Amino acid sequence: MSEKLETFKKKLLYRASYRGTKEMDILLNSFVKHYINSFNYNELKQLESFLKFEDEIIQNYYNYGSKKKDIDKNPISKIFRNFKL
Repeated sequence: MSEKLETFKKKLLYRASYRGTKEMDILLNSFVKHYINSFNYNELKQLESFLKFEDEIIQNYYNYGSKKKDIDKNPISKIFRNFKL
């Protein structure tokens, strides 16, 4: 299980690092690196779901508190919203 978990974490880091915009690459990569080892498996699955949101939705939620597409219902979004670079 540990090897699978490490592979899963690497996939999440990759997904956070290559978003399409440099700003989101930096923000999400920093966030994921900061928290990835403290999250349990369920939180990692929630992170995976969170990373599926489009950049614009995540960025507007982070900067303006916009709650489109139910981003605020993902528990990781609350942690992300309080994250500061």
